[in-house]
Amino acid sequence: MRPIRRLLSMLGRRSAPPSAAATTPQRWRVSPSVDADELAAAFTAAYEGLAPDGVWRAPGRVNLMGEHTDYNEGLVLPLALPWGVSAALARTDDGVVEARSVQRPGETVRFHPHELAVTPDGRGSVGGWGAYVAGVFWALREAGHLAGPSAGARLLLDSDLPVGAALSSSAALECATLLAVVDAFGLADLAGDPVAMARLARRAENDFVGAPTGIMDQSASLRCSAGHAFFLDCRSEGGREIPLALEEHDLRLLVIDTRVQHALAASGSGYAARRAECERAARLLGVAALRDVEDLPGALRSLRDPVLRGRVQHVVTEIHRVNATVGLLRSGHLPEVGRVLTASHLSMRDQFEISCPELDTAVEAACAAGARGARMTGGGFGGSAIALVPRDRLADVRARVAKAFVEKGWREPEFRVAVAAQGAHRVR
Repeated sequence: MRPIRRLLSMLGRRSAPPSAAATTPQRWRVSPSVDADELAAAFTAAYEGLAPDGVWRAPGRVNLMGEHTDYNEGLVLPLALPWGVSAALARTDDGVVEARSVQRPGETVRFHPHELAVTPDGRGSVGGWGAYVAGVFWALREAGHLAGPSAGARLLLDSDLPVGAALSSSAALECATLLAVVDAFGLADLAGDPVAMARLARRAENDFVGAPTGIMDQSASLRCSAGHAFFLDCRSEGGREIPLALEEHDLRLLVIDTRVQHALAASGSGYAARRAECERAARLLGVAALRDVEDLPGALRSLRDPVLRGRVQHVVTEIHRVNATVGLLRSGHLPEVGRVLTASHLSMRDQFEISCPELDTAVEAACAAGARGARMTGGGFGGSAIALVPRDRLADVRARVAKAFVEKGWREPEFRVAVAAQGAHRVR
């Protein structure tokens, strides 16, 4: 475990709340692991003897299949990761929320929940990483919770999940904060309703932070279970667990972090542009969402804009790929999922145009070295790729991908082997 003194030296300096400019993505120094007892002790020391009411943890996610289908009311198949965000929290009655992060030494975010607001340009009144914390309190109050001016809290956050790697660190932060508040404040009507909690966390990200994401990331962080992928219908919000028997097939799911940053909330982001294009295509086709396109060839013929044709083709075929992946998993043909992964990447590269040279290189090198298949994962324009790799080829795939990056003059990627982990829960 990391010494408590090291944590305290990182947390002891105070500064003004971060500005909105702090939303620019950067590589935060993540912890090798997060120990709940150590985090609780650091909390007590940082907040002058105050003991936390508990420690809660929410995982990041990797999306096995179904990219940019969630806001098109389609199907997705994410799984929770072993890495995530932990939150130690104490409830107070002074009406002030104060949050610190091990990853941002010297910064303290402070706000009064009853004063939180969204500006006319669609941004919350708190910026930087604190916007994700403040957005949760804002969404709760907007939904009728935490009424009155006295609801306050102290938080200390720690993470072993990389930021900007397309592994949903923002949703993990929101969900860890939300679960801690719901539990500590005794919000019983929410505690047993992860669907409602996912909606609140999504509203925090959409309407306070300003990132136009779908419901997948928050649902995955709150609703996934160990050993399973989560098959989610983003229209009905119904979901079911699908066993992900990697060990039985001697396979590993390798996450390749290209270390190319992406930011879904950034002004003018490609993510927001793709969502707008999908919504425009749906209007032209006369459907509520691209999920409702049944005659794909006819839809493509009716669209004059080749860009919109590409967007529609990707979304509709990607939804079919989710169903195909679920069918392969349920029938015990996990190795065959690899081909679907690669087909998905080609669609994202050519039809949806959200890949980048680093992601393409990672996918190509992984497949050349023996992976059953690979694809980029997440919103695109950077972040991570995943590869389905036979256990005995894992070292070869890592070496081949790293060599390809070095040959192109890029920084070496970071590798992690993912397993399907438990969703958000109390750890202390």
